[in-house]
Amino acid sequence: MKNTTTLILACSAAFLAQAGISSYLPAVPAIAHFLPAAEELVAMAIAVYLVGMALPMLLWGSLGERFGRKRVLLAALAVYALASAAITLAVNVEFFLAMRLIQGLGAGGVAVMARVLVRDAFSGALLAKGLSWLGMTFVIALGLGQFAGSLLQVAFGWEAIFYTLALGAGVLMVVVQRMIVTTRIKAAPSVSTWRVYTQIVRHPPFLYAALAGGLGYGVIIAFNTCAPLILQGRFGWSAAQYGWLGWPISGAYLAGALLVNRLVARVGRLTMMSVGSALVLLGTVIMLLGSVFAGALAVLLWMPYCLALVGQSMSYPISLSMANDQSPVSGAYAMALSGFIHQLIAALIGGVASLLVSEQAWPFTLLCVVLASTACACVARCRAI
Repeated sequence: MKNTTTLILACSAAFLAQAGISSYLPAVPAIAHFLPAAEELVAMAIAVYLVGMALPMLLWGSLGERFGRKRVLLAALAVYALASAAITLAVNVEFFLAMRLIQGLGAGGVAVMARVLVRDAFSGALLAKGLSWLGMTFVIALGLGQFAGSLLQVAFGWEAIFYTLALGAGVLMVVVQRMIVTTRIKAAPSVSTWRVYTQIVRHPPFLYAALAGGLGYGVIIAFNTCAPLILQGRFGWSAAQYGWLGWPISGAYLAGALLVNRLVARVGRLTMMSVGSALVLLGTVIMLLGSVFAGALAVLLWMPYCLALVGQSMSYPISLSMANDQSPVSGAYAMALSGFIHQLIAALIGGVASLLVSEQAWPFTLLCVVLASTACACVARCRAI
């Protein structure tokens, strides 16, 4: 019962952090018109948010060890809520992006503590299953967040999206305060925190597993950065139509996460991660071929992406669990470091993808193929170690 409560709390926190990525996507054209600013600059808000998530992740992990999970989670939620509310006051793109950065700082702490709570409650194959539930939450946030964002934008304007995120963070703070959460407070390590992180990142089994999940995550970020302007620009989709795309996206990621949840203990983590990375590569290759030879068909962009999502939802929680289990240092450090690596990769990919934004899909689909190929290479190294 205790572990179930912890898992529900962790999933709620993960949902909120990931909703910050997807919920505003249908409103990108409307925000750009309001500020006013080029759509490419507003699209950069994903990369800025991810940079904010990545920058303090190692610090959040260290703080979680020193001051306990509950206190750090509450602090991160407070930063997230305040920044989300402040975004609605934006009158220019500079202020908008600055608040997105601060919102990301809070989201990074929320995401780290969500994973650490699961890590505290489970281990081994059960940890992979627990993280698969976080994976389901992740895609529900991507899909449902995107859909809900489109409804809020159409009904009340883009500001309502960020008011809703702030309200959600406030509600979760009340829940966290009232729930009994295991709080681990540890003495400062005998060596510096940065030496601990250096020791972990230099351990090949950890590094390759973490990179495999992060590169696949980069495919999702590249799509979320470029697809709104391609589908609402070149293909003329409305904000509501783009919001509906969240449902097949959610279904695809949910399917992969359920496969992990049901089969990982029987099939084995390495086998499932290999199959998942292969599906990501297959999906991105089809996206690239479709964009080059049948660029007028939007279905050849989003449907293969859903196939890639099935694979990523299989490989991502397993990569996290393997990286954590094979870390030379226990505690929150490995989970925080893997999260930092993933968000740093995502931020870099988001920045690169924002430079590739155009009505042509092939540049960003080529980037996706490169990311998926490199992820497959990292999985191969995991098998060889």
